[in-house]
Amino acid sequence: MSLQTSIMSAMKEAMKAKDQNALTSLRAIKSEILKAQTETGSKKEISEDEELKLLQKLVKQRKDSAAIYKEQGREDLAKDELDQVEVIEGFLPEQLSEEKIEAEVDAIIAETGASGMQDMGKVMGIASQKLAGKADGKTISGIVKKKLA
Repeated sequence: MSLQTSIMSAMKEAMKAKDQNALTSLRAIKSEILKAQTETGSKKEISEDEELKLLQKLVKQRKDSAAIYKEQGREDLAKDELDQVEVIEGFLPEQLSEEKIEAEVDAIIAETGASGMQDMGKVMGIASQKLAGKADGKTISGIVKKKLA
């Protein structure tokens, strides 16, 4: 089942349950999917990779907004954003634990023969491709820096 189909069925369920938070999140996802489809100029389905990137972008936006709201002392708005993150993350594949990411990064470093910070770009390029959708870029970057330092 495509992401768009599962979003539509989840929207119906949220409407029936009168869950405004879930409905807002699902509408945001649907909107982004439609935007991505119209950018390509055709009505064809977007690829699974593009769907993952789109969902990760939405999660990142919500987390950034929540952080800003917390800084400004608006816990109520931050809570709304974090609740939306939970709904959106429901459509993402299971995220890897830090230990698993570290193991992957170790394997990539051994594979590329990286020895210092000058090789970070090489390692990050491979790690980002291998872990796409399974780990946050910020987390990957932090682990790579720690390992190469």
